[in-house]
Amino acid sequence: MLDEATATNVIDYFLLQYRLPDGNTVADRFVTRRPALTDADRQMVLAWRDPVEGLFEVRGRNGDSLLLLNLLDDLEYCTYTNAGRTALRRVAKGSFLSARLVALAPAPGAWLFSGVMSSYPRSAMPEIAAAALDLAAGRPGLVFRNPEKVEQGWHSMREDRAAFAEFFGSDELILTPEEAEDRINAYYRHRQHAAGAGQCPGSPRGGQHAAPNPPLFTLSPELAEAETVGVIYDRVDGLNFYADYGSLRDLFANPGLPGRKRHQDLLRTYLREESITPLPIRRLAAAHPKTVDTVFRKLLRQPDFTWNEHGDALLRRRKPWYVESEQRPGVSVIGDRLSELLRSRPR
Repeated sequence: MLDEATATNVIDYFLLQYRLPDGNTVADRFVTRRPALTDADRQMVLAWRDPVEGLFEVRGRNGDSLLLLNLLDDLEYCTYTNAGRTALRRVAKGSFLSARLVALAPAPGAWLFSGVMSSYPRSAMPEIAAAALDLAAGRPGLVFRNPEKVEQGWHSMREDRAAFAEFFGSDELILTPEEAEDRINAYYRHRQHAAGAGQCPGSPRGGQHAAPNPPLFTLSPELAEAETVGVIYDRVDGLNFYADYGSLRDLFANPGLPGRKRHQDLLRTYLREESITPLPIRRLAAAHPKTVDTVFRKLLRQPDFTWNEHGDALLRRRKPWYVESEQRPGVSVIGDRLSELLRSRPR
């Protein structure tokens, strides 16, 4: 049984963002079935499909609105409520809010609370900062609403990828699960030490040293049970891990190897799974140009298949979600204010 606040937020998400079988939202249908709406009203309702979710610090009050700083995207929002002025009366400057905001289009820079807002006192700062950090890491799309953070993310990822390739001698590895955990943890310790010594471009401001023990990296159960783990740090897709990547490499290296059905089934899985981008298949195709056509002719039973002619179309057909999505950096960044709050937490 959901509590009232959770139920309200679930309904809010369903109305504004949930994609129905035809790909539209309830907001889309509302606008389509009401041709008498003015252009301004139509624009406002459609803008609600892209709410801002976050943890906000209350920076001040301006009449009936609050000035909020989103700790995730580091942007300020002038925010109103449709519940009347009394709904915001007890919200103090310096306190924190967990909320969803929708744009009051076509009025530029104006936002409205949507769903249920939760309020926290200034004293909850350590917990709020930790929660914001977890959200930034787990849902980087909330951070990347800010174009500046997108560019910072790409910059940080380029630096980290270069350090990864220097440490390992390559941006692609094939390891046993045990080796993968040990070597990735060794890399993170190396980066943490470099940051603490001020040798890393991403080191904390003011010469502060990083925590002596970085979080321990562990593989998912699926990867931990694999024979091999492929580790690829791509310039666009970022750092990714692939189960039994060594077996897939063996198939491309020798399409006629004994027992290849198991390897072909693995390739089918790579083509089918939405959690796997086209990256590993593109990597193997590029590394084995003399055998890639044979691999896919046998797999697809298409004797005329050539990777150069048909490979891109195959990947677009099997993974349309990847082609249609906007590429984002695989490294999330945090804003100046959240950095300040994290540094000021009691240790």
